[in-house]
Amino acid sequence: MSIHQAAAQGYEVSADSYERGRPEYPSEAVQHLVGALRIREGTAVLDLGAGTGKFTKQLASSGAHLFAVEPVKAMRDKLAEKLPSATVLDGTAEAIPLKSSSLDVVVVAQAFHWFDGTRALAEIGRVLKPGGRLGLVWNVRDESVDWVSQLTKLVDPHEGRTPRYRTSPWRRAFDRSNGFTPLEAKHFHHVHRGPPQMVVDRVASISFIAALPETERNGILAQVRHLLSTHPETRGHTEVDFHYRTDTFVCSSMA
Repeated sequence: MSIHQAAAQGYEVSADSYERGRPEYPSEAVQHLVGALRIREGTAVLDLGAGTGKFTKQLASSGAHLFAVEPVKAMRDKLAEKLPSATVLDGTAEAIPLKSSSLDVVVVAQAFHWFDGTRALAEIGRVLKPGGRLGLVWNVRDESVDWVSQLTKLVDPHEGRTPRYRTSPWRRAFDRSNGFTPLEAKHFHHVHRGPPQMVVDRVASISFIAALPETERNGILAQVRHLLSTHPETRGHTEVDFHYRTDTFVCSSMA
């Protein structure tokens, strides 16, 4: 099963920027998901579309038996290096390389909008044990902060038809599926603090920005640096607060 070109191309070249620029997930959100999904020592958990393991790593302290499936080699290599205790596999959400009824929990961090939702839910239902749980989480830029809103105006004109959490119809798969209980949502505030370069790396890690020709990509990153050096909320700061809203969703298999 192939993956979207923007993901295949963009994430292959931006794994380092992804690791440096992407935030982890707030501890409150992680604790909520661990509790709601009943993750504990020995629980078989798959992080699907795991990227460089930002979320996988935060589950390690639970003592769960961790699996991670990621189709982009550069991201998968980062994950395996960072978390050697996890079983890291090449695969996609539509073709999960694990046995049927082998997992207690599947989590998807920052990725479900990339999937063919109907096929992915069928595969997730296949690998979950009866009554298994599914958790989704996204960090979303908080555009009530003015400089973050200005950043979005620099980025969004380049998205084309790339699937995104806020604009793609990922929820429709759940509306059509009789295999899972309704999604239960909970939201958290999150701040990622770091040097201005952290913001540049965050933009560089966006799939459709990373996939642009080098000259065009560098031009956008120069605009990001200009924004940070001139906006009253970031100008002259050695560290900036990048505000996010973290959205979580939980449901269970009805099989």
